[in-house]
Amino acid sequence: MRQFSADYLRDTRRGMWDDRTALADLELDSRERVLDVGCGTGELSKVLAEETPGEVVGCDADPGLLRVAREQAGIEVAAGDALRLPFPEDCFDLVVCQALLINLPSPAAAVREFRRVSSDLVAAVEPDNAAVSVESTVESEGKLAERARRAYLDGVETDVTLGGEGTREAFAEAGLSGVSTRRHYHTRTVEPPYAERDLRAARRKASGEGLADDRPTLLSGDLSVGEYDALRTDWREMGRSVIEQMSAGEYRRAEVVPFYVTVGEA
Repeated sequence: MRQFSADYLRDTRRGMWDDRTALADLELDSRERVLDVGCGTGELSKVLAEETPGEVVGCDADPGLLRVAREQAGIEVAAGDALRLPFPEDCFDLVVCQALLINLPSPAAAVREFRRVSSDLVAAVEPDNAAVSVESTVESEGKLAERARRAYLDGVETDVTLGGEGTREAFAEAGLSGVSTRRHYHTRTVEPPYAERDLRAARRKASGEGLADDRPTLLSGDLSVGEYDALRTDWREMGRSVIEQMSAGEYRRAEVVPFYVTVGEA
């Protein structure tokens, strides 16, 4: 399974739950005991704890992320693998995950484990990374982001486009009933005044560090070394344009990620 830093998780999920209507089908106001699997730094866990009168437990395989989740969300945490949860059967009335199934080689196996420990409902919040769109005041950024995304999707080992259809299939394979899915959108914007994370991201673009991190995956698909080097050159040039526009206070960027909330009865 891919590993993520606390900063990466916080950045990609920032603002996602400012509008909590996407969680309506989880019936949080009636929950007594909720498990957040693959909780990471606890962004969703914190929302769950605020919306439910019951207890929320965060579970993750990374002890470092669990420490952040415990401090940030103020929840009970437990170290554990999504395929071998350290809990007895039927001990939660809601088991939920966010952007976890897309990183697992067998999503249905994890959902079966969620079903084992749930007495009532299982839910998953999963994106479709093939349908992400980027609009930017730097003309080349949207096209380069799409180019890099296509190469990444071709090389990544798991189905990061799982979205709603793939999640429904995993739920059905795991034996859940009454499965339903709703689509929502998460929009991340960059505009003046720029936060430190935005400045850091611009510097990474100008240096090519972001693409370098994904180089093994990009080259696992049909992208050749020469094509990767050309993409990185264009990417760095784009990053320098981003920094120039930021210096003038003119840079704006919007990234829209469609995500699906799927629920089923255990």
